[in-house]
Amino acid sequence: MEHQFLTYPHFDPVIFKLGPISLHWYGVMYLIGFAFARWLAVSRAKRSNGIWTVEQVDTLLFNGFLGVFLGGRIGYVLFYQFDYFLSNPMYLFKVWEGGMSFHGGLIGVILAMWLTARKQHHSFWQTADFVAPLIPFGLGAGRIGNFINDELWGRVTDVSWAMLFPSGGYLPRHPSQLYEAFLEGVVLFCILNYFIRKPRPTGSVAGLFLFFYGIFRFFVEFFREPDPQLGLYFGHHISMGQILSAPMILIGAFIMFYAYRHRASVGMDPVLTKNANK
Repeated sequence: MEHQFLTYPHFDPVIFKLGPISLHWYGVMYLIGFAFARWLAVSRAKRSNGIWTVEQVDTLLFNGFLGVFLGGRIGYVLFYQFDYFLSNPMYLFKVWEGGMSFHGGLIGVILAMWLTARKQHHSFWQTADFVAPLIPFGLGAGRIGNFINDELWGRVTDVSWAMLFPSGGYLPRHPSQLYEAFLEGVVLFCILNYFIRKPRPTGSVAGLFLFFYGIFRFFVEFFREPDPQLGLYFGHHISMGQILSAPMILIGAFIMFYAYRHRASVGMDPVLTKNANK
């Protein structure tokens, strides 16, 4: 029966080792995502007529990176390993054992944006609208990294494109990492960067990001293997990822509604407006 399904290509997650130092594909994918985000952010800053400077972009991205790392780690421990953390508090600092949460990273980024916006004299929503279109490429790259690492695979299935993952017990599974890379990376990137081609009310871009990411993640969770230590909730139907994503859909929809309802008083994002008029 094995020949009916796709076989995992057996990537080596380590690119090379030099003594105790090793370079992993997973880390490289995140570096690629960060480098692309900076290139895109600098390009937009140079077209903002002084509203954003390259120095401000670098500060914002650096603080955002710290927010992703700290928030992602803390969020993973609290959302997915809380019981283990209570008995082993030092687990929070064992980052080499892996474990990052997107939703925790998002909270970290939001806090980083708020602090940075205050120092740079931008509004929070102006900053959030600037950052949101930069994120999807990195999300997609990260999911490719998960695929290369042979982790976060999907549930057992018999569809013709099911894949046999070594760490998944060589059972045919959904390649859910690739589903997420496509939806959260490619599709979300196209939606947001098409959306900002025209002037939009301040806050609407960030709201659109939350709305569509929440929908895409909620959908893919039906195919992704739930965390074994948590399982499924509500009659074995809903995962922790879906519980965390559902509020994003509602909050994103509310932010967009509010932004368009009050656009006369909030005003249009000046960066988006200037870019659209070029």
